Order: sequence, then structure tokens, then C-alpha cells
Amino acid sequence: MPSSQTNPLLATLNTDQLTAVTVEGSALVLAGAGSGKTRVLTTRIAWLIQQGMVSPLGLLAVTFTNKAAKEMLTRLTGLLPINTRGMWVGTFHGLCNRLLRTHHREAGLPQLFTILDSSDQLSAVKRCLKALNVDTEKYDPRKVQSFINQNKEAGVRADKVDAWDPYTRRLAEYYAAYDAQCQREGAVDFAELLLRAYELLSRNALLREHYQDRFRHILVDEFQDTSRLQYLWLRLLAGPGTALFAVGDDDQSIYAFRGANVANMSLFMEELGLAAPIKLTRNYRSLSTILDAANAVIAHNRERLGKDLWTDAGQGEPIRHFQAYDDGEEARFVVEEIQARKAEGEAFQDMAVLYRSNAQSRALEHALFSAAIPYRVHGGLRFFERAEIKHALAYLRLAANPEDDNAFLRVVNFPPRGIGARSLESVDGDARAAGVSLWAAACQGGKKFAPFVQLIDGLRSQLAGLALVEQVEHVVARSGLLEHYQAEKDGQDRLDNLGELANAAAAFAGESDDQSLEAFLAHAALEAGEHEAAQGQDAVQMMSVHAAKGLEFHSVFITGLEEGLFPHENALSEDDGLEEERRLMYVAITRARRRLTLTHAQSRMLHGQVRYGMPSRFLEEIPEGLVRSLSNRVSRPQAAWREPAAHYVPPAPARDEARPFPVGARVRHPKYGEGVVGGYQGQGPDAEVRVDFAKVGRKVFILDYARLEGV
Repeated sequence: MPSSQTNPLLATLNTDQLTAVTVEGSALVLAGAGSGKTRVLTTRIAWLIQQGMVSPLGLLAVTFTNKAAKEMLTRLTGLLPINTRGMWVGTFHGLCNRLLRTHHREAGLPQLFTILDSSDQLSAVKRCLKALNVDTEKYDPRKVQSFINQNKEAGVRADKVDAWDPYTRRLAEYYAAYDAQCQREGAVDFAELLLRAYELLSRNALLREHYQDRFRHILVDEFQDTSRLQYLWLRLLAGPGTALFAVGDDDQSIYAFRGANVANMSLFMEELGLAAPIKLTRNYRSLSTILDAANAVIAHNRERLGKDLWTDAGQGEPIRHFQAYDDGEEARFVVEEIQARKAEGEAFQDMAVLYRSNAQSRALEHALFSAAIPYRVHGGLRFFERAEIKHALAYLRLAANPEDDNAFLRVVNFPPRGIGARSLESVDGDARAAGVSLWAAACQGGKKFAPFVQLIDGLRSQLAGLALVEQVEHVVARSGLLEHYQAEKDGQDRLDNLGELANAAAAFAGESDDQSLEAFLAHAALEAGEHEAAQGQDAVQMMSVHAAKGLEFHSVFITGLEEGLFPHENALSEDDGLEEERRLMYVAITRARRRLTLTHAQSRMLHGQVRYGMPSRFLEEIPEGLVRSLSNRVSRPQAAWREPAAHYVPPAPARDEARPFPVGARVRHPKYGEGVVGGYQGQGPDAEVRVDFAKVGRKVFILDYARLEGV
């Protein structure tokens, strides 16, 4: 191994980093969180060039974001006086685009082919279906788009689709027609970029051998996030004499929903005959208590290559754990902690509040807004600024006042109902000429607007006599928004947010004397105002755990640690679902440098109803010696401040023989173990009880046969 003492390029590397940078041939580097992954990757490139093992144009480096590629090139020029212009450093899509532009004839594409983003692709799918006279009620364009992309990302063309039923055969036909349309128009979607580049190298031996001979070293960042097709593309590019250098962390593989295949890491070692990965385990970010917690949680995953992070930076203070009575109290606790740390001199921007689902941000945002604490939602919009919430509020505004032109314009054709720009221009002209609202003109606007007018009129009459929460739920359900987002591949986040809107209404009703729809809409408008921190302003950072990957903060709050929320109930029924949720928890914990706080609530509003939950299993997986429990100290004078303290337990309602266990009670089942009663449905012998179990999620039993015992 070269000595770091004689080469300034290697002087700052620790022993494991030095091994990774100077290894001969192919290698898999298992780089733990905060272990200097980017430094190793860029230093490896610089060292290869410095030692004359490869020219700058003779290597290829793949990243997952343009930002990461730019940072790599910037760091590289800081290490060596080289010209990076012309180097093949970029994202998978960027490099495939470059390859296809260079060899467009061989790829069967025009030189100036167009790249379709997601919205452009959806428009192209809609045009294709319209040309085929397809019933879009039965074959939703978004589902067709998702079907096309999933097959392309798996490397499957339309004629190779496993069409095992008539519905799938139809989808395969539309896939083929869409591909033919794109070919005629010289258009390429994102999934096509990679698939077309892979097919080009697969069938063209001369071209493949040219690039295999050129790229003697291929380096891959975030290898745990590669899909099956991306892995195959890399293996095609790597010739017999090519060194493949992959850096990643199987414990941070959290993008299965985007096609990431963590099994690629083990496959890589097997196919290249590597005995073991090089492990980077020294962490330069977090204190020891935080790392010990992360190690303990991730150790429960069976399918991993295995490593433990360590540091010599010191133990640090215990992890703080707070159990709130409800989600409102949880949010107030987080705000109070933020205020205390600010008073100690910690900047807002060094504090991050993390949550598993974006819908959870609403209660937290409300608490921060009420306390006049500046905040910024990272990687997304504030709750009341999200498109689905604006759509729902527009329907509510029209139900309250149909003369609202802005609300009319937002939803008159959303979800799409065949009202085009020309029809809107016509009704706008009629409204201006008559000096009336768009609604009034639409009422006289003929059959194009008749279904929308009937919908709004129906909503207005149906809301009379309903409580505020019921009004919100009714409008969301009847407007067509739920069905629209259910058809989207990634629509669950939007559905969760729409459910959270009912929670916002319930919270408002509990705090306000005026519980009218108009008062709630005014409240929503105020919270949707310009309250987010300005660019450059010191502000608390709020984000989902997925958005937090790659970032680090002095203090981190991980909220909503309840079974069904984190880990998410949807993941518990999927292969590798629980293990990926645990990797998400590992990522969340390792974002903290100095202070980590974990919170959960005994009850939480869900779709306007109170849901009782059990603490997340991830809390139990952290050794007790690392955690300091806090008592309820927010908004409940009967729960005095003391540490450690018993948690506040809500008083149990009187026993009902027809419903033997109160909602929120802990029960035991002989097969499923301990759980919490979530609610009842029905009466008499067919009455059902719903129980949320720690290990298997939600189960529903006929009450007479439930076999439940109180704990």
C-alpha cells in the first residue's frame, strides 16, 4: 500500500480510506454514514490520474444527482491541476443521453431527439390513448404511464411483457403504440434513455468493445440505489480489463419505490469474485451515543453485509425520548425544545424536524407558526401550499361561495372533465360582458359546464347540517380528488395530505369558537401566507426522512414513532418492507451530529378521527442505557416535570358490555401478541373490533370470536 506520508494527496486519509483509494482492480466499498464516502471517491479518481493509471478521459464516474456530479468535479480540481472538461462524470440519465447523442444513428434516433419529462410523457400517453379511442375511465392514462415505465425500468419491451390476462394484454398494446408514437416524433422519456442505451451496447459489439477499451476504470457513487437495469448497463460497459469501483451503504438503501435494488451489492461481489467489501466504519459526524443507537437498530435487519459505525469524538448526551398524549402535544413539545436550544445559542438552521410521511408536517407547521418560529420545508411545499390541498380548499371555497372566481378556475377542470381553454375563454368573455362571476356565466354555459355546476350545487346542499370535519371529508370524497390521486403511481402522499386536511379541520374546531366552514377557510388562508423563512434566513429545517438523506444537523427530532406510521403500515405487507423501514430509521438517526430527540404520541388524528397507536418497535430496539425519558411537560399541568417520569395515560371510559375493551386499551391475542384497540364497527352478533398489533399491524375480528384479553 502506498504511504500517505510521501504523497500529499493521501495525507488526510485514515487507514480504511487509504486502502479503498489505492486498491488494485475492482472493489466494493461499504461506506457507513458520515465515513467520508465522497472524499474517498474523488481522491480515488485523483490518485488514479496522478499515478498515470488512467487519463481523465479514460474513466467514467456515475452519480445519482447533477449536484453530486458537480461537487465531484469541483473537489477533483481542488486535488489536481487538471482540466475536467470532456470527462464522463454524471448521472445515469445524463451519461446515457450523451451516449445516445453521440451514436444516435446506431440507436435509431434523430440527432436532435426530444427528452420527455414526467408531465410531457403523460401528455404523450393521453394523445396516444385518444388516437386509439381508448376508454380512459377503464385505462387511466397515469396507470398506463406507470405500466410503461415499470416495464422499461425492468428492461422489458412491449412484445416481451408477460400479458397473462386481457387487461394486461391491452396495456401491452398501448405500450407498443406509445413507443411507436415516440419513435415517429423523435421523443425519448427518462426510462427510455437508459433502456435504449443498454440495448445499443447489447447489440452493437464494436461499440461495446470501443467503450470497454476506453473506460479502464468505472466508479459508481450511491451503489445501493442502483436498479437492476442500471447494474446491467454498468456490467456491459465494464470489459475484461476494467476495474469497477462501487461505493455504497446497504444500510442506507431506502429507494425501493424508485426501483433501487439493494441486492445488487451482493451480486456485484459474487460476479466479480470479491471476497469481502472494504468497510469504512469510522464516523466523522455523530457522537458515540447516536452511533450506538443506529448500530443497535440496524442490527435487527437480517439481509445486510454488516458493519458497526464508531467514533472517537466522545459519548455525548443521552438520546431524549418524549411520549406525548396526542400529536398536538407532540408538536408543542418539539417547539418548546427548539425555543430552549435557541436560547442556549444554537441556530435554528442547525435543527431538523423529521417525519416519515409528509402529511405529518401540518401539526408541526401549525405549532411553529403559532410560536412565530421561522421554518423551511426542505424537498417539498408547506402543507397549505401543496397542490392537492389547494384543490380541496378551492372546492370548499366554492361550496361556501360559488362566486369565488379564483377557486372556480383552479378546479373547474380538475380532476379533468373535458373543459378546455376555448370553453373557459368563452365563459370568461360572457362573464365580463354581463358583469357577473365565472360561476354565474357557467350556469348558463351549456352542457360543457353542466356536470361541474351540478357537482358544486350538490355539495352546497349536502353540507347543510354537517359538522366542519364532516364537511371537509364530504367535499374531498365527492369532488373526485380521491379517485384521481388513487390512480397515480405515487399518489399515496397526496391522499395522506387530503386525510390530514380533515385533521386540520378537527384541530381548528377544537380551538375556535367559530366552527363555520368560512372561519376554517380564513384560518387556512392565514397559515398559507408568506410565513416560510426567506432565503438565507435562520430557520428550522423540516423534511421527510427520505429528503434528509445526505444531510446532517446539530440537533435532530424524529417524530411520529408509532407502529403503522414509522414503520409505515403499507410497508409491513411488502417483501423487504420492514427492513427498508428500519434502514429509513437508521438514516434518520445518523443525520444527528450532537443531539437526538425521539417522539411519539399515544393518540393521533387520522382522517378527522382519533387513532390510538403503539410505540414504534424501533424505539424498543434502542438500548435503554442510551435513552433519557422525558415526562409530559407541555399543556398538561397535572403532569409535573420530572425525569424519568411515568407517561400520562388518558382516563379509561366506563366499561361497556357490548364493547368490553375501551378504545385505546391494551389487549393480548394468543396468536398476534399485544395490541391496542383502535375502534369498533357494527352492532349485535356481527360487531367487529379493530386492533393494531405491534408485530403484524392491523387486524379486524368479529367481537364474539376475538379471543382478546386485557393487559
